Amino acid sequence: MIMIRHKARIVVSLFTLFFGGFTITHLRGAEQTESRPNFLFVIADDCTFRDIGCYGGQALTPNIDSLAQQGMRFTHCFQQAPMCSPTRHAIYTGIYPVKSGAYPNHTFVKDGTKSVAHYLKPLGYRVHLSGKTHIGPKSSFPFEYSGKKNPDFKAIDQLLTESSRDGTPFCLFACSNEPHGPWNKGDASQYDSSTITLPPYFVDTKETRENMVDYLAEITYFDGQVGELLTLLDKHGIAGNTMVVVVSEQGSSFPFGKWTCYDTGLQSACIVRWPGQVKAGSVTDAMVEYVDIAPTFINAAKGTPKAGIDGVSFLPVLNGETHAHKRFVFGEMTTRGINKGSPYFGIRSVRSEKYKYILNFTPDVTFQNACTTSTIFKSWRKKALAGDNEAAEKISRYENRPAEEFYAIQEDPYEWHNLANDLNYAMQKAKLKRELSRWMEECGDKGQQTEIEALEHQGRKRQSKDTGRVEKTGKL
Repeated sequence: MIMIRHKARIVVSLFTLFFGGFTITHLRGAEQTESRPNFLFVIADDCTFRDIGCYGGQALTPNIDSLAQQGMRFTHCFQQAPMCSPTRHAIYTGIYPVKSGAYPNHTFVKDGTKSVAHYLKPLGYRVHLSGKTHIGPKSSFPFEYSGKKNPDFKAIDQLLTESSRDGTPFCLFACSNEPHGPWNKGDASQYDSSTITLPPYFVDTKETRENMVDYLAEITYFDGQVGELLTLLDKHGIAGNTMVVVVSEQGSSFPFGKWTCYDTGLQSACIVRWPGQVKAGSVTDAMVEYVDIAPTFINAAKGTPKAGIDGVSFLPVLNGETHAHKRFVFGEMTTRGINKGSPYFGIRSVRSEKYKYILNFTPDVTFQNACTTSTIFKSWRKKALAGDNEAAEKISRYENRPAEEFYAIQEDPYEWHNLANDLNYAMQKAKLKRELSRWMEECGDKGQQTEIEALEHQGRKRQSKDTGRVEKTGKL
C-alpha cells in the first residue's frame, strides 16, 4: 500500500511538473501577446475609396462597413504614388518613393533599405506577407511569404494557430489582387448596369457601365476576403488583441484614378479596429499617409521608430489623444516604364486640408497609360467623334495636362475647376508650391532628371523592355 501511494505521488508530481510547466509557459506567452498586439493589415488592389459602402459608394461591402462600425474610419488617408509597386514599398519601409529609390512601377529599393520586418522581428514578432508582393529585393523584405496574387487562407490559418500556441505576436500583411483588372471575380448580377450611378468625371457609355458593374462585383469579392480574415481571428480567439487595418490602395484603372495624382488616384479608404484602444464607430479627419503605417505598428508594439523613416506614427490619433496628424500630404507619379505609358510624364502633388497643387513636368507630352487603350476609353473617343462635346472635353482633360493645377478641394472634390491662374488663390498656391519644393529637395527629387533615371530603378526585364521601346520609337 505504501509503495502504491509513493508511486501515485510520483505520477502526480510528474503530471504537475509537465502540465504545470506547460500552463506557466502558455500563460507567459499569453502575457507576451497581451502586452504587444498582433497586426492584420489588409490591402486591396486598384480600388477607388469612394466606391466602398461606408465611404458612400455603391459596392456591397458588408464586412468592411461592419468593421468601420467597430473601429475608426479615416476620411483623409493618402498614399504616395497611384500605382502598386511604389505604394507597397512605401508601406513596408515608411520611406517616400524617390528617397527609397522605389518610385517607378515594377521597382525596388536601394541596397540596405530596411522594412517593418527588420523593426518588428527584434520585438518578438513573426512578420508574414500573404498574397501580392510587387517588392524587392528580398533582403530588404525578410518576411515569411505565402500565396501568390491573393492571400493564402490555409497558410494564414496555420500562422494564427502557431502564433496562438506559442504566444508569439504576429504582423500579417494580407495582400489582395482585387479589384485589379480584369474584373472577372464576384457576382456581377448583384448590380444593374442601367441603374448604377457613374462618377461625374466619367463618360456615360455602355462599355463604361458594363465594366463598372464588373468592377463593383470584384470589390464585393474583396470584401469577402476581408470577412474570411476576420473570421479566422475569431476562430483563434485573438480578435481582441489584434489591430486590424484595411486600406483600398490607389484608385481604380478607370480614367482619372490610378496613374494620376488626383484624390481619386491617391486617396485611400482606411479603417482601423483595435478593441479597447480605438473607439468603436469613430471617424477622424486627421490626414495620414501610407508611410505612417510602419512607424505606427512599431510604436504600438512598444518599439521606437528608427531614424531615416519618413512616416510618423498616428497612434495618438487612434487612441484619441489628438484629432490632427499632418498638415500636408504628398504624391508622385512616374509614367516612365509603366505599361503603355508615356515615354515620360512626371507628376508631383501636395495637398492640405483645403487645397491641392499639382505640378506636371512635361505638359507638352500626351498623358498615356493602359487606361487610354482600354475598351472604356475607346468608347469615350467614339462618343466624342460622334459630336459629344462633354466626352471630347473629358478625353482632352485626361490626355492633356497644364503645367500647374490648383484646386479648392473642399468645394471641388473631383478637381475639375483649375484655379492655377486665378489671382484670388495666388497666396495659397505659392504656399503649396514651397511645400512641394521643400519635400522634393528632402527626397532628393530632381524633377525631370529623376523621371529620366526611372528605368535605372526597375527590374532588368522591365529595363530591357522599355529601353527596346525607346530605341524602336526613337522617343525618350
